[in-house]
Amino acid sequence: MSHNPIRPWRSIDRRPSRRIMVGAVPVGGGAPISVQTMTNTPTTDVAATVAQVVASAEAGADIVRVSTPDEESTRALRDIVRNSPVPIVADIHFHYRRAIEAAEAGAACLRINPGNIGSPARVREVVKAARDHGCSMRIGVNAGSLERHLLEQYGEPCPEAMVQSGLDHIKLLQDEDFHEFKISVKASDVFLAAAAYQQLAEATDAPIHLGITEAGGLMSGTVKSAVGLGNLLWMGIGDTIRVSLSADPVEEVRVGFEILKALGLRHRGVNIISCPSCARQGFDVIKTVEALEKRLGHIKTPMSLSIIGCVVNGPGEALMTDVGFTGGGAGHGMVYLAGKQSHRMDNDRMIDHIVEQVEAKAAEIEATRDVAPQAAE
Repeated sequence: MSHNPIRPWRSIDRRPSRRIMVGAVPVGGGAPISVQTMTNTPTTDVAATVAQVVASAEAGADIVRVSTPDEESTRALRDIVRNSPVPIVADIHFHYRRAIEAAEAGAACLRINPGNIGSPARVREVVKAARDHGCSMRIGVNAGSLERHLLEQYGEPCPEAMVQSGLDHIKLLQDEDFHEFKISVKASDVFLAAAAYQQLAEATDAPIHLGITEAGGLMSGTVKSAVGLGNLLWMGIGDTIRVSLSADPVEEVRVGFEILKALGLRHRGVNIISCPSCARQGFDVIKTVEALEKRLGHIKTPMSLSIIGCVVNGPGEALMTDVGFTGGGAGHGMVYLAGKQSHRMDNDRMIDHIVEQVEAKAAEIEATRDVAPQAAE
């Protein structure tokens, strides 16, 4: 919120990590935690893929990943990169030529496990292509696709096996004097992923990409990701995140930002604080919040709005938000601005009025931001 400073007990001490660049987006080294998603359109359908990238970027995505399983896809990648407003990560699994082609096509980052692409000579070729074209890399360890020798050694996917896999891949890049990489150790099991990430955070200073892989549908995947990623982020682990949902990539971005907002790690758009409603409510809280979420989705300015059905908690919540509305019965409620009572408003006009107040406050905040650098000069 704009008028209420962050309390010390809300702060999180983030794990120190070195910084790399994914295109123009800094990752690690204290940079803001970036939010990623991945397209699910056929990469060869350039128009559909670009549309999904643009929609994700408008929702706030800092980085978007695109699968490049074949040569036709890496050819299409050039046009996708050219029309993307955010850096593109090329998703590579086994074929080293796809990585080279993706680097040449303008990918900002290659998601690849060096140990999966063959001989040291092939790793060297990929590293050269990445270096020549300014690509970073992401080592992506997954509990469901661990190397056979690690499964034989450890008996099953476990945190130790996942971290060992990651460190083995890291060594292949470091042996080539390549250090522009981040790393992830994902699992669909929250406990397995969390334990692996905690061990990884102690074993390397590389930036860490967080994710609970194959988390599920919109509701179940959101809950699972919030539990897993939220706990790791609370511990200070994580420099970039992706929420993996069987849903529209835009939803992944929205959930990612909600997780970061809940922890005070990043702020974007209107944070609506609302009650679950009860018999005391002076208006239909649930329908009002649904309408406001849709009407205020275009606002990117970080700010807060409280929508509380009655005076039990309403005034107290409004004290801590930029804009607030508290139900008072008799067909009207109280509007709060910057934590203070401002004026009454009829319930049947409240949605339009609240939208106007939030838009005005957002404009005021943005104007202050524009003036501040000039004043400092």
